[in-house]
Amino acid sequence: MPRPQAEEVEDDFAAEEENKLINEEYKTWKKNAPYLYDVVITHALDWPSLTCQWFPDKESQPSKPYDTHRLLLGTHTSGQAQDYLQIATVQIPKTSGPSSDKLDHSSYDDERGELGGHTLPPAPRVKIVQRINHDGEVNRARYMPQNADLIATKAVSGEVFVFDRTKHSSDPDRSGQCKPDIRLVGQRGEGFGLAWSPVKQGHILSASEDMTVCHWDINAYAKSNPSLEPTTVFRGHTSVVGDVDWHPTKENVLASVGDDKMLMIWDTRASKEPSNKILAHDNEILSVAFNPAAEHLIVTGSADKTAVLHDLRVPNRKLHIFESHTDEVLHVAWSPHNPTIFASASSDRRINIWDLSLIGVEQTPDDQEDGPPELLFIHGGHTARPTDFCWAPGAEENWNLSSTSEDNIVMVWQPTMRVWAGDEIRVDEKELEDDAMEGVEASSAAGGSGGPSSHAGASGAGKPGGALGLEMGPAAGEGEAKREQSMSSRSMSLGDD
Repeated sequence: MPRPQAEEVEDDFAAEEENKLINEEYKTWKKNAPYLYDVVITHALDWPSLTCQWFPDKESQPSKPYDTHRLLLGTHTSGQAQDYLQIATVQIPKTSGPSSDKLDHSSYDDERGELGGHTLPPAPRVKIVQRINHDGEVNRARYMPQNADLIATKAVSGEVFVFDRTKHSSDPDRSGQCKPDIRLVGQRGEGFGLAWSPVKQGHILSASEDMTVCHWDINAYAKSNPSLEPTTVFRGHTSVVGDVDWHPTKENVLASVGDDKMLMIWDTRASKEPSNKILAHDNEILSVAFNPAAEHLIVTGSADKTAVLHDLRVPNRKLHIFESHTDEVLHVAWSPHNPTIFASASSDRRINIWDLSLIGVEQTPDDQEDGPPELLFIHGGHTARPTDFCWAPGAEENWNLSSTSEDNIVMVWQPTMRVWAGDEIRVDEKELEDDAMEGVEASSAAGGSGGPSSHAGASGAGKPGGALGLEMGPAAGEGEAKREQSMSSRSMSLGDD
């Protein structure tokens, strides 16, 4: 039965109003970007990428003012074109942070929407350098930690493909044929959860809509048979399995989460039943991540709009609930450099950075309006739902992140040093606001659009772990302000697209 015309008109009006709001938020974000970031690089891909991972290597030449990094991406063409597994290079300035207590606006390129710039090269800063044919969209792609040339992908067929990228040319075979070096079979449904073991080389997990978690050891692969059956199939969830993760140090321990609201801990040596079953959320659980430094801590993200911190020693107690997102939490990931820092991406178009060491810190009434004390930073540069994000693995880029979204955008960004440098830099709020207004007035005089900067406040922090009593060492963000910036939208192009 066709929908009444009045309902269609009402829906169109609601969509138009939402787009207007997104556009206004984006304009605000763009004006405030110089005060919120040390680096912002935005690039429009030909097709959306559902996956994003930062390679561990970088190329640095003394004669160049930038380092060249690599990103692992995919495509989602919805059947309109050939899909690819993709590798991109991205040029990031070697010097990205302000060198004094005064904000430096001069390095912001308003036209390109980029910050922390060097002399712009004639080509885009983000460039696809290798494409490998793929059957259907790449739901997720992850390289093996022990050898980044081995890349696994989640296919819509339910299979997991493993590619040795060195055996594939930079340009794909024109036939469009997908030729993975190994096919990992055993699951009937597609999914997004994919994790290589950081401890045991060649061991990989996959989460599936068929309610299973499969474990393969690619060391058992033989050239005579490119298809590899799972070593173990974990059955315990009663609905879609959304994500999976290996324990960072215990080679036999893994975690899985699903639409059944359950967090399950498994031991590969006793595969029939989970060693722990935890009702972790009030709605579907979409993501899970072990803390890389504290072996008992694990965080989950859910459709109930929250992220939850769990201590596996007290599984029936939620250690802390992180609340700020206004829509489902799609992905969570710990910083590989700072044991109290993790980030969460949501359908609300925001990526939040959280600091466990700020839990329980006293706030002024103004700060309380911005969010809880542990909310360190909100990245609002996306105008569509984020599909994935990742932290840069290099120690020199320890606050750099990359993220992708449904509107074809890939971003590389770093919050301003004033957010994460702790006690090294103290920001006077009035000085910051004066600087922001000076920058806006200068922009207006040059023909740009004016407007207020985002609010930035300063607050002290207690012992790392704060109210949780966690013994994890000091976080890089200890004792410094969070930056709140509720903004988004893409009525205009931002970057080199």
